Amino acid sequence: MAHVHTLSRQDARRVAIRAQLLQRERPTDLVTMVRHLTLLQLDPISAVAPSADLVAWSRLGSSYSPSDLRAALDDRRLVELRAMVRPAEDIALYRADMAAWPGTSELKDWQEFRRDWVLANDRCRREILDRLRDAGPLPSRELPDTCEKPWGSTGWTNNKNVTQLLELMVQRGEVAVAGRKGRDRLWDLAERVYPDGPVLVVEEAERERDRRRLRALGIARVRGPECPVEPADVGEAGEPAVVAVEGVRGEWRLDPALLDEPFRGRTALLSPFDRLVHDRVRTQELFGFEYQLEMYKPAAKRRWGYFALPVLHGDQLVGKLDATADRKAGMLLVNAIHQDVPFTKAMAAAVDREIADLARWLQLDVPRVS
Repeated sequence: MAHVHTLSRQDARRVAIRAQLLQRERPTDLVTMVRHLTLLQLDPISAVAPSADLVAWSRLGSSYSPSDLRAALDDRRLVELRAMVRPAEDIALYRADMAAWPGTSELKDWQEFRRDWVLANDRCRREILDRLRDAGPLPSRELPDTCEKPWGSTGWTNNKNVTQLLELMVQRGEVAVAGRKGRDRLWDLAERVYPDGPVLVVEEAERERDRRRLRALGIARVRGPECPVEPADVGEAGEPAVVAVEGVRGEWRLDPALLDEPFRGRTALLSPFDRLVHDRVRTQELFGFEYQLEMYKPAAKRRWGYFALPVLHGDQLVGKLDATADRKAGMLLVNAIHQDVPFTKAMAAAVDREIADLARWLQLDVPRVS
């Protein structure tokens, strides 16, 4: 029987911070960083900066430029898969799932619905593939919508037939995002975008994804809420652990390689989508830190701001920065700095330096800090 590690909350936090490359010693290049983190999540909201760029800046510092990400995508060292930027070689871990779409075990109702909808629109699917083969890469608006069964939804995807079909064709391994023109994704045949390479069988690919995810998270639950694109759990990867804090129950999985390293923390401003805080339950359990992304709330009901950035200091999450990049005015507007714990002078100075560095990186002035 495997040894069960017992961790204090501080031990667990430090493992998580080390795993996320948020110690004082920074990674030195973007692609190596993404290989370790396994992904950068794409999100169009740029109240401060797009999330993928913020995550990279938090690790690499101001030597990072968004043009680095564009270049790595253009030369296919990194590829986009379902709104996640991943190392090109990691596509081998998803190919078997693509071939087995919509699933290998008993299908859920929503999987059956998607399978049947694609089948009903098979003519449109084949016409899209033919058009891309002849003229790709193309934006979705230049692809034919000959769907016989419209996509029905109560949300924004209602009747968005081509974009929904493309998303499902990505999951089937038929098409891929080949680049971007402005905000438009450019679509092409997957075989022209993804590298050739051996394909792992479904079960081994899942185990390898769990191993890599645990290396990136450091400590995670065996099982978590269902999250189809990027789960927060890690199956049987690593070694079992418990966190010896009242109220933090159940078994975790730990990457033991991260346990006994020295810890040298620093101050960092994080994207709301940063993997250190992405799983809000884990963030509460390990850091005692309450956080919600409030951009979907009415302004009067927000506690911390539209796109508040969690503030990491050492091995604690200590507050939130409510800031907005006003590019027309050339200013990074600091609306508020919410302190979850009272800042010492040293903490306040460290946060000020990070805000000033963020403004410099964005090529904006900051009218006031603290």
